[in-house]
Amino acid sequence: MQKKQKGLVWFRNDLRVNDNESLTNAIDENDTVIAVYCFDPRHFEQTRFGFKKTEKFRAKFLIESVTALKQNLEKLNIPLLVYHQKTEDSIPEIIAHNEINSVYFQKEWTSEEMEVLENIKSKVPDSVLFKATYNQFLFHPANIPFDISSIPNVFTQFRNQCEKSTKVRPEFVAQPLSKENWATNKTVIPTMETLGFSDFEIDPRTAFPFCGGENEALQRLEHYFWKTKKLSVYKLTRNGLIGTDFSSKFSPWLANGSISAKTIYWEIVRYEQQIRKNDSTYWLIFELIWRDYFKYVSIKNGNSIFKIEGILDKKYDWKTNPSDINNWINGNTQEPFVNANMIELQQTGWMSNRGRQNVASFFAKNLLLDWRIGAAYFEAMLIDYDVHSNYGNWMYVSGVGNDPRDRKFNIKLQAENYDGQSKFQKLWLQQQLLF
Repeated sequence: MQKKQKGLVWFRNDLRVNDNESLTNAIDENDTVIAVYCFDPRHFEQTRFGFKKTEKFRAKFLIESVTALKQNLEKLNIPLLVYHQKTEDSIPEIIAHNEINSVYFQKEWTSEEMEVLENIKSKVPDSVLFKATYNQFLFHPANIPFDISSIPNVFTQFRNQCEKSTKVRPEFVAQPLSKENWATNKTVIPTMETLGFSDFEIDPRTAFPFCGGENEALQRLEHYFWKTKKLSVYKLTRNGLIGTDFSSKFSPWLANGSISAKTIYWEIVRYEQQIRKNDSTYWLIFELIWRDYFKYVSIKNGNSIFKIEGILDKKYDWKTNPSDINNWINGNTQEPFVNANMIELQQTGWMSNRGRQNVASFFAKNLLLDWRIGAAYFEAMLIDYDVHSNYGNWMYVSGVGNDPRDRKFNIKLQAENYDGQSKFQKLWLQQQLLF
């Protein structure tokens, strides 16, 4: 009698059941499947720049996302084991205890994630198969018209070639496993307190009042596309600053993989067929391609994206003035538009795309501060932090990345163009104005 195959799905930044290649493969190739997610304590520790790697806003969003994942996996008859310990301590134990044959997971390439994987492999028998898949792209690495080493350094070249020759793959659909009699899952999802935070109320002014998780992401898709048809005006409104619907707001769910870029893409295609196709529907695809591009820049350049000289190896006389850094963080600079955006981030974990470009440019180009400090602060604070987009964008505005023009934003002009009546600045600076 053939021995039953047992698979383990190791969830990382792919916290969904829809369009999840690792999960689909595990179900297809095994008789029984269990899943695991680890709240790694290292993700909540202080970094060398003095900020927590993950602050309270993303921590809360992550707890909600993992809770939703557990519920959705239960519908597929797959238990999600959740641990608050180092991943390389949890997974080898699960493999040994459950006689796992294969581990399925999303392929990552940044140094910390690679190190964790190697640590796990060193603790388990060679007979255990590790099956990694690229699960986070719009354009799959096997289908793009470039070798990784020849990814263009200019986005437009990358986009033009990919749009001409690369088809987006279909979504993966996971079928429920036949019911298995698993032992009771005694693991629990950590609370905010467990992770070292106090719970908090969401600021009513926030432009991102949403919860984490796949179901919430799909509801947002339904709302933004079909209920309000805001997708049809996305390009016109995307530089807005106030409210929930000036932009898609998909980035937090994309960042932890509660929704995939492919799911959004194929829904745009359906929308274009049934409602209308215009510059706005294309522009959301355009933004998904930017997201891909920063991932490819990261694969190509490795740890250079974290170095002060960036991928261009350009040297500037960067400063580390603590007073300037604190004034930027706390919204006490000479620029009210910068201050309003920074207070929004501090109070909500969210900032618009327009805001991010301005505050990052001010940090690097006006204050001449080490851009990696700003990037580390964004890493801590942003609900939608994504390592590739965060460091890619910071390099870009700091003149050490993928912008050949090396621009500096005119903050006052930007404020006039995008907040002409100062509504946004008044919304976030009103408490300061009282004193």
